[in-house]
Amino acid sequence: MRRPTIQSSNCVLVAALTALLSCLLANDAWAEPSSEDWFQWRGPRRTGEFVGPAWPDSLDERHLVQSWSVPLGPSYSGPIVDGERVVVTETKDQKLEIVHALRTDNGQPLWKAEWEGSMRVPFFAASNGSWIRATPASDGERVYVAGMRDVLVCLEIATGKELWRVDFVERFKSPLPTFGFVSSPLVIGEALFVQAGAAFVKLNKFTGETIWRSLDDGGGMMGSAFSSPVQATVAGSDQMIVQTRQKLAGVAADSGNVLWSRDIAAFRGMNILTPTVIGDTIFTSAYGGKSQLLRVDNAGGQLQSEEAWTNKTQGYMSSPTVIGDHVYLHLRNQRFTCIRLADGEIRWTTEPFGPYWSMVVQGDRILALDAKGTLRLIQADPAEFRLLDSRQVGEDTWAHLALRGDQVFIRSIDSLTAYRWQR
Repeated sequence: MRRPTIQSSNCVLVAALTALLSCLLANDAWAEPSSEDWFQWRGPRRTGEFVGPAWPDSLDERHLVQSWSVPLGPSYSGPIVDGERVVVTETKDQKLEIVHALRTDNGQPLWKAEWEGSMRVPFFAASNGSWIRATPASDGERVYVAGMRDVLVCLEIATGKELWRVDFVERFKSPLPTFGFVSSPLVIGEALFVQAGAAFVKLNKFTGETIWRSLDDGGGMMGSAFSSPVQATVAGSDQMIVQTRQKLAGVAADSGNVLWSRDIAAFRGMNILTPTVIGDTIFTSAYGGKSQLLRVDNAGGQLQSEEAWTNKTQGYMSSPTVIGDHVYLHLRNQRFTCIRLADGEIRWTTEPFGPYWSMVVQGDRILALDAKGTLRLIQADPAEFRLLDSRQVGEDTWAHLALRGDQVFIRSIDSLTAYRWQR
């Protein structure tokens, strides 16, 4: 038998590596956002949890230093961070919706995409603005942006080139959402999930093709979701947890079948929070309703929900966070509260702190940004409210915080500002 030469062995090795590289590229292995990227609504797991360096104990200018700031038109969309680019939206001249990709280190522009797509919300909601609302999502190669007029646009994240778009009103003959497209897209594998088109919809993320449509709520004034879906394993079942204007439900990701559902009472359907999953339980709280913990059980292969407890607190727009055995929630009455998950006992409630908070959690610390531009560093403690530090970092800061590594991104109504932790 002829012994293989070094040259022939090298050829075999190169061929094997080439094949492996081709396979990895074909499966987008290099494109997946890392756990440190803030690539969607409320971060990698949609829970507001931050993976990265520990935060200092202070927010003063020695510890949190402004790096750069870029002026922008109004938007409620939270910025997302994918690698070395931050993606942010704006509405311009009450006519155009614009997406910008900026360098994270200096804010310099990488690309811009735009389309006509603005609309006016009803007069009684006009104080909340008529500009783009949903936070985009990235899968590492593509970014998915929801425009106000129930339009979803897929852009190449490297260049901003439009790859496809879906007009849900046109596709499903559904009414235009009265308050605009609010739900933030969720990417899982080769699928894209979103509450749009007066329903909960699963799309092919490469083409925008509809795979299924579920939970039709009629759209319009009292339909068209304010909440955003999450994926979780509950009662041994992998499912999508979806909150509509009227109910909370578990939906099978493969078929769109509703596995269980429960009515959620709210004034004018203001079910806005992102559902919070804790094991086999789900916490939610509604404006004009109540806070409640639902338990989902598997009874002989049939999923069903029951109320574990309720209390009188009412959430509004701010999604809660869970630390240990307690949930921390900003309320309709602008106060901040701590609730014990075991029985719903209210441990403490603060004085009013503004109409909206977005919160990011690291261990037992909470970084909270309120709508008036005050950033707070809080030590989570069920015994008492413990404020470590606070600082004014902007104005009209309704968009969700975004963090990556030692950077903090603050979206004010008229700008995006990057800060960096110093140690």
